[in-house]
Amino acid sequence: MHLAVRTLGTGPRIVLVHGGLGPELSWERQEPLAERHELVVPWRRGYGDSPAVEGQDFEVDADDVAALLGEGAHLVGFSYGALGASIAAGRAPERVRALVLIEPPLFGLAPDDPAVRETMAHAARIFSAEGPAARGAFKAFAGIDRELADDELPLLDEPLRAARGSRPPFEAQPDLEAIRALAVPVLVVSGSDRPGFSRVCDLIAERTGGERLTIEGAGHAVQRSAGFNEHLERFLAGAGGSRVPAR
Repeated sequence: MHLAVRTLGTGPRIVLVHGGLGPELSWERQEPLAERHELVVPWRRGYGDSPAVEGQDFEVDADDVAALLGEGAHLVGFSYGALGASIAAGRAPERVRALVLIEPPLFGLAPDDPAVRETMAHAARIFSAEGPAARGAFKAFAGIDRELADDELPLLDEPLRAARGSRPPFEAQPDLEAIRALAVPVLVVSGSDRPGFSRVCDLIAERTGGERLTIEGAGHAVQRSAGFNEHLERFLAGAGGSRVPAR
């Protein structure tokens, strides 16, 4: 079965892959980019009208993401969605014009780092919460900075449901060397308040030869912060040049 996908605008293609937070809240502030780009916004399995699953799996996500790249596209992945995006990029780097990873939980890069271990523990506490408090805890973790309408509140239940039985993020092992070898332009983005994510982002940038961006004051959903779209468009514009493969 195919994923539910929303397509907006025309221009260079950007595939936007959401994480635990569904696409409605993950990417609502990126919609103005459709004035200059074609935005391809899928609902990962277990979300919206996409096929139901018992738990999310970044390997399955990677296959789904690859199918959306066409002959070539910019690829932006957020949180758990960045796992599938990075794996897809490692498998087919020639079809990724630029790769942007927003707070990817690639905890397997530094499993013994104290900051990474604390971030893993913090996330585990949130996703194991029950009852009405679970929504509030996840909303705060994600950094959703507006009140949600009553009909939007169920969107906070999707990530809590999807996390149960999901494949643990620390098992993800994207081929970062393949991405670097083909000189795929990479931007790795984090907020400033979670050292574990910052550490992982530093390592990804080092291993891919990518750029590193920290946005002060942003929550986990960094793309919702002021100025993110400008940073993204500047990076994608600069990524349009020819590649020089690493030797």
